[in-house]
Amino acid sequence: MSEVTIYHNPACGTSRNTLALLRHAGIEPTVIEYLKTPPTREQMREIAAATGQPLRALLREKGTPYAELDLGNPKWSDDELLDFIAQHPILMNRPIVATPLGTKLCRPSEEVLEILPVGRISPFTKEDGESIEDSGARRTR
Repeated sequence: MSEVTIYHNPACGTSRNTLALLRHAGIEPTVIEYLKTPPTREQMREIAAATGQPLRALLREKGTPYAELDLGNPKWSDDELLDFIAQHPILMNRPIVATPLGTKLCRPSEEVLEILPVGRISPFTKEDGESIEDSGARRTR
């Protein structure tokens, strides 16, 4: 099992670019297609805690039942939001990557560079032709 995990949606360009960037860096991550294998409520709680973000910050609005469920309303507790994510995994924003240097929602895809557990990598070209240059700056634990 890899020390790097990506919660991935292959239909998402940002998620595909992030996975390709990990592989470009020589990392073969554990790929969890979260729509097929959703995280449990407890795993989702742990993922949110690991990012240092409130659970609400990991909700995806576009292309989801976010609006019809009124999830922008602050009345919903984290436990209730976890219930919604369990019922509708598409509400989980993506891609989320966990490495030994941290866990991060990688939007845009180059956000993953901050937590890569490798040295500086060569330039990478995204699906849309945009080039990403790695400064080599990484989080420290």
